[in-house]
Amino acid sequence: MRYRTSVILSTYNQPYHLERVLWGYARQSWQDFELVVADDGSGSETRELLDRWRRETGLDLKHVWHEDRGFRKNEILNRAILATDADYLIFSDGDCVPRDNFVEVHVRHAAPGRFLSGGVLWLSQQLTDQITVDDVRSGCAMEPSWLLRRGWRPRHRRLRLIRAPRLAAALDFLTPTAATWNGHNASTWRRHLIDVNGYDMDLAYGNEDRALGTRLQNSGLRGECVRYRAPLLHLAHERPYRDRSVIDRNRRVRKQLARSGAVRARLGIAELG
Repeated sequence: MRYRTSVILSTYNQPYHLERVLWGYARQSWQDFELVVADDGSGSETRELLDRWRRETGLDLKHVWHEDRGFRKNEILNRAILATDADYLIFSDGDCVPRDNFVEVHVRHAAPGRFLSGGVLWLSQQLTDQITVDDVRSGCAMEPSWLLRRGWRPRHRRLRLIRAPRLAAALDFLTPTAATWNGHNASTWRRHLIDVNGYDMDLAYGNEDRALGTRLQNSGLRGECVRYRAPLLHLAHERPYRDRSVIDRNRRVRKQLARSGAVRARLGIAELG
């Protein structure tokens, strides 16, 4: 694999979660990647965490930040895309802990004309509160037996953490879930994101990532599911920025994109000052 890879993590004032996520990337089986933190205006505690983490791990990390002026996640993601010259970009969030082969799966399954679509396992607040940095560093936080002893009740979703590569690939092939662009677990080539003008900065929280996926599909890309091969644990937290009317508007925008076949974001990378 001769192409350069970056992992872009979005975050906003969640250093407690971000620290656990960063250590998840420190123990990846595939280490040839750059980490870019797309920071939507966090305070000094996040910057101090990132400085300390760099010193402790020696890993490559960029901190892309702008002033806090409300929810501007799509804008900081576009700035993060511009801040890296890597060929292949993996996107996730600063509250999603990766399994140790997460980056490797995305890198190995990258292909021309494709984006990869993963998912997350949502944890309760009670379980989230029990996961420490040491649990992530040791890898036990991703083990089903460890999670079950602490109250995890996944039902059929337990299969998302299976370690058998062939079975996981078969489940990804058979799943009825569509391969959509999920901002917490998705990847594609940087050039494709530039071609569609990145994320649409007109859109606030709720399906804003799916709109990008629709435009990628309109441009000719095909999605492939890696839900079972590249799992993440989503740590619980409140979302004070959640607004049902905004989410409904974003869904309407996505449906319109699908009907129109539009490819480029109206207000995206090219419009950044």
